[in-house]
Amino acid sequence: MARPRILAIDVGTGTQDILILEAGGVIENAVQLIMPSPTALLADRVKQATQDRVDLVLTGVTMGGGPGHWAVEAHIKAGLNVYATPEAARTFDDDLERVAAMGIRIVDSPAAINGARRLELRDFYLAELMEALRPFGVSTVFDAIAVAVFDHGAAPPGVSDRRFRFDYLRDQVERGIGLEGFGFLAPEIPARMTRMQSVARNWTGPEPLFLMDTGPAAILGALDDAVVAESDPVIVLNVGNFHTIAALLHERRITGLFEHHTGELTRSKLEHYLDALATGSLSNDQVFDDMGHGALELGANASPAERLAVTGPRRGLLIESGLPVYLAVPHGDMMQAGNLGLLRAYAAHDAKVREAVEYRLGRPNDGGT
Repeated sequence: MARPRILAIDVGTGTQDILILEAGGVIENAVQLIMPSPTALLADRVKQATQDRVDLVLTGVTMGGGPGHWAVEAHIKAGLNVYATPEAARTFDDDLERVAAMGIRIVDSPAAINGARRLELRDFYLAELMEALRPFGVSTVFDAIAVAVFDHGAAPPGVSDRRFRFDYLRDQVERGIGLEGFGFLAPEIPARMTRMQSVARNWTGPEPLFLMDTGPAAILGALDDAVVAESDPVIVLNVGNFHTIAALLHERRITGLFEHHTGELTRSKLEHYLDALATGSLSNDQVFDDMGHGALELGANASPAERLAVTGPRRGLLIESGLPVYLAVPHGDMMQAGNLGLLRAYAAHDAKVREAVEYRLGRPNDGGT
């Protein structure tokens, strides 16, 4: 794999962001696409079915929620039926009894449902992407695939999926694995990470598949901004369409963290959380009780952050903030922060691609130059 081509896909709630890394040239000239997210595509198809007054049968695998989830709820409220296979049904809740309580009917044989429109649930739109690339003469042969998804994990019955996810984030930080450790080659994905497992089951090719969580991927990718790379300690904030994550980093290690739902945040509330993160006074219970995922409580910080670096499509939430905000643009493209972090993490796990990634992105800590 002397000159590997790597396809990176960062699957969010509003968009799926695509980047093709090839050896040679500069990363700014790489093929890039910003496309609607799989859950947004699902939502559009469900809404069309609601308008057409037809029942639905959902097949496929566990995928991301958000817009697709809300569209299915609206479909049921409109007096229409929704059937789903067990794996597809876990998109809405890990507990199938709770899914059934929503009004979704769990079925093992979707083919037996007559007159219903069939929709396949998945986060991985590889075939469609290949069709989009070919007319432009872009090769669809890759040496590796890297995908980032937001994974709550399979919470046991009675356990909040928000708490379950943040407990996982906390455990990983306390293990000292670093940001790169939030990614896995497909055979190494933990059993609890059901959304990553679902993407892996959708992949049938011989090439290596690498999976990573979107939050840490965005934080890691923001460090490819030259200004952010030179700042230490630094707070990196990614304000996504659906989730917001902020990490206080010292020598690229997480020393403070919180994660929340973007829709629950106002500018003043986010400023408060960032101040508390900077001083070490952030309360896990406060964030959780505010419908967030949680926060790491690591005590007072001796060294204040040199910079507050912000990325993500909803970064405008802090544009008029009184905080000293720096808008991070790793390699000149804020929307590719997740993919850049994904590539950095994959390179840390696979020595065969490390040289190629560092040739295009620069070595870590040098600002991506």
